[in-house]
Amino acid sequence: MVADPFKGHTDCVHSVAFSPDGKQLVSGSQDMTICILDAETGQIVAGPLEGHTDAVHSVVFLSDGKHIVSGSGDQTVCIWDAKTGQIVAAPFEGHTGAVYSVASSPDGKQVVSGSQDRTICIWDAETGQMIAGPFKGHMGAIFSVAFSPDGKCVVTGSQDKTICILDVKTGQIVAGPFEGHRETVFYVSFSLDNTQVISGS
Repeated sequence: MVADPFKGHTDCVHSVAFSPDGKQLVSGSQDMTICILDAETGQIVAGPLEGHTDAVHSVVFLSDGKHIVSGSGDQTVCIWDAKTGQIVAAPFEGHTGAVYSVASSPDGKQVVSGSQDRTICIWDAETGQMIAGPFKGHMGAIFSVAFSPDGKCVVTGSQDKTICILDVKTGQIVAGPFEGHRETVFYVSFSLDNTQVISGS
């Protein structure tokens, strides 16, 4: 451990992520708030940010390092200004269940979300408009989503114990469902060369 435990939330922390430059951390919690911390000192530099009305299940910086995207049990996705802590786009509405996972496209212009409602949505990160979806394919809640490095595909991990790879534009499954896990898939990610996917269950 290179730093003492960072504190700031009043309930369990569901998600953490580094900023692109590695200087900050963002965290999302069961306490319905988001904190932005100095990655070296652990001091809160913004927050706790309030806006969600249920647990924050997933948080990540957009690639510009200036904005944060969050997904919540309140069925919405929000974009926040990482400096001011203000919501910069109205909560994105379209899911009918808790949003368990969010991810930014490599260029930071799009956001993908996976939900308890078994669907995936693609959103415009600036306007909050749904630009594709809801995409269906899983038989259970979606706990993890990630863009491919080239931004053309999304990989999803689900409660149905499978992994799917979908085309971002059409929502068609281009590979999968991959079977092998015996329980819920909680984490998925692409390799940097787009050729492999890693999953955790």
